[in-house]
Formats: sequence, structure tokens, C-alpha cells
Amino acid sequence: MFAREKYLRQLIAKKHNRLIKVITGIRRSGKSFLLNELFRSHLLETDCDEAHIIRFAFDNEEDIQRLDSYLPDQPTVRLVGGQQIVNNRKFLLYVQDHIVDDGDYFFLLDEIQNLENFVRVLNGFLSHANYDVYVTGSNSHMLSSDIDTEFGGRSSRIHLLPLTFVEYLSDSRLDKYASLNEYLQFGGLPLVQIQGSEEGKREQATGIYRDVYLSDVKARHPLIQESSLDETLRVVASMISTPINPTKIENTFKSEYRLTLTNNTIANYISWFEDAFLLNKALRYDVKGRGYIGSPYKLYFEDIGIRNAILDFRDVDETDLIENIVYNELRYRGFLIDVGVVYINEPTGKKDKDGKDIYSQKAHEVDFVARRGGKIYYVQVALKIDTDEKKDQEYKSMRHIPDSFKKVIIVKNDIIGHQYTNEGFLRLNLLEFLTNENSLEW
Repeated sequence: MFAREKYLRQLIAKKHNRLIKVITGIRRSGKSFLLNELFRSHLLETDCDEAHIIRFAFDNEEDIQRLDSYLPDQPTVRLVGGQQIVNNRKFLLYVQDHIVDDGDYFFLLDEIQNLENFVRVLNGFLSHANYDVYVTGSNSHMLSSDIDTEFGGRSSRIHLLPLTFVEYLSDSRLDKYASLNEYLQFGGLPLVQIQGSEEGKREQATGIYRDVYLSDVKARHPLIQESSLDETLRVVASMISTPINPTKIENTFKSEYRLTLTNNTIANYISWFEDAFLLNKALRYDVKGRGYIGSPYKLYFEDIGIRNAILDFRDVDETDLIENIVYNELRYRGFLIDVGVVYINEPTGKKDKDGKDIYSQKAHEVDFVARRGGKIYYVQVALKIDTDEKKDQEYKSMRHIPDSFKKVIIVKNDIIGHQYTNEGFLRLNLLEFLTNENSLEW
């Protein structure tokens, strides 16, 4: 069992705050376990009567069948836009049957987006002072800022990420070096990591990707062409460390796959993957100009194991993987993250008519610009820095950032734990960064 202590503390802190607590996250990330095992255990340990805990999963057939006896002339489930939607009137009658006194009741409701008119139902619950409501959802579109508006500011959200490396390490039988290599390959979905063999982990990750995530997207968009959707995700998976846009992917399809897929179609597919929490978009930010560059952008996977499963665990570039897990770790620590761009005037090798060097601006990337509160950290990620040429490549953009915010170099294959360079950069070993939540403060 993996401890999710940070998320459990957040839930406990939000008890009885008269808001709808919304837990979002990718499917199989552990939302139900957090809510129905960890949080429920906390409630029982604090003397909550189990009869006052109303649990219901709107993607669980056994739970749904409990509604059949209510309003028997109406269907319990209807197919709406490719999704199976549960009859809200039946569910409300079920709730009424379980409210037996004026005491406090805790509602633990899974996959709430599968309930008909769920916003109206939850708003109705808010009118009861003795109802404390917690819901999970796996679709960002259904639980987006539009829903916050519908709740009139009366919702509080917790986004559950897959296991961090520290959470995974807490239940690993391997040493931390072998654990890191396993984590880079199989990611942080609990159901994948509890499998006893590498073959079992591969099979589980592949099954979740195909039978859960792809099937979920297809159910929401039943008219899509399955092969083009799959291929788009494969192309994105192979480009996680590369600035991309739909046009670039379109050109890749034409040149490598001899397929035609329009720019708009690809943009739609990417937005659907974002809605399913499979992908996250990082915009490029002009560090000196203090402005966003609309396109291209970068895409990172919510879980690196699913990314590897999409590519059949082949074509796995370690540099891409560590960049993705550093991105996810920074998100877990509460940072807002952009991809930095620094424009540097560099000689072109040409001279003007007066014999002076001709310069032109060249864009250099800072892997991440991480913001939290009033602080900014510039973060560069590398597999190794073992030559002066590689050092110059990784340090160059940092050297041309004009402000005094902290600049951090994270290196996987580095014998150094952490130290400051002569230029004032904090250089961190990847393991030390991942295993110490305050490592950026050294």
C-alpha cells in the first residue's frame, strides 16, 4: 500500500468547510483508494458512524444496480454522447433512504461526471449544513473552470498525481538507484507498480493505456478514427522533450507515416488527451521579454509509464524521461511551470562591409521556469555533464538570464549530491532532488 499522506492531509484540512471537495486525476492514479480507503479510515478512526458515510461509485456496476428498485419505470443508465450516465432522480431517492437522522453525513462519490446533472445535484447537497461532500472525476472538461462557475465558488479542488518517486520508494524492495531506473520505466500508477514482475508491469501499463485511456477517449468521441488517434498519441510520446505544435505533428504524419491528418484534427486530439489528464501542456516563456510565446509548446505525460507503454517500451530516451519526471515533481510541489526561452546575440560567422562581425539572435531553452508564490526557479535537466562542451550547452542559457532568481542544474548521472558552482548555480543530483522536497532551497 502506498501512502498518499500529502493528499490525505489536504482532505482532512478541508473537512466541514461547506465546499464540494473535488478530487481530479488520471484514471488509475489512486483517487478511489485515497477517498474510500485512506480518508474513510480516517473518518472511522475519528469516531464517525459508518452509517453516516455514504459511498457510491458511478462507474461500478454493483453500486449502479442498487438504484434499479427506485422509479422502476425509468432506466437506471442512459447512453449520452458515448457515455453511460446514471439517472440522478434514482440516486437522490437512494440518498434519501440513507439519511436517517440530523447528524453529519459524509458523501464519498466516485466518477461524479457519470451522474446525470451532477452539478445541480451537488449544488443541492450544499444547501444541507450536515452534508460534507467529496467527489472524484477523471475528465478535466467535466470538472473544469466552468464547473467552478456553476458551483458559485463553492468548490475546492485537489489534483491527484500518480506516485512521486518518494511515494513509490516507500514500498519498493529495491535500493534507490535500481528503484529510480524502475520508476523511469514504469512510472507511478499504483496498479502497475504492485505487479510482481517486469513483464506484469508492462502488461498492466499497456492494458491501462489501451483498455482504459484510449477506450475512454473513444467513448466520449465515438466518431473518431481509432488508428489516427492512436498514431497521434505515439507521435506525441516520441516528442516529449521537443517543442511541438499541430502543424509539426501533421508534417511528421506526412513524412514518416504517409498519412494525412489535418492541423485542426490533431489539435482536437491533443485537447482530448488533456481532458483525460493524459497530457499536460507547458507554454514557452520569453525570460527576458517577460511574455508568452504561443507556439510551439511542449507536452508532458501525467505518467511516464503510460508514455513508455504507448511506445511499447521501446525508443526510451533517458533524457526525455528525466525531463518529464522533473516536470511532474515540480507540479507535485505546487509550482506553476513554463518552458523558458532566452534569446542570445551570437556571431553568424559573417562580416559586414566594414569587416565587423554580424550577429543574430538565437533562441536557447531553459527546461523549466518554475514559479511558486513570489519565487522563481530556473531549472535545467541533463542526463550527464561530463565534458566542457556539454557543460557550456547546459549552462549557456542560464548565464544570459539577467535576474537574480535561483538557477538549478539537475543531473542524473552525477556523483555530486549538491553544490554551488563558481557561477552561483545550484547543481543537484537527480536522486537528491527527487528525495528531498526542499532540495531547491539548498
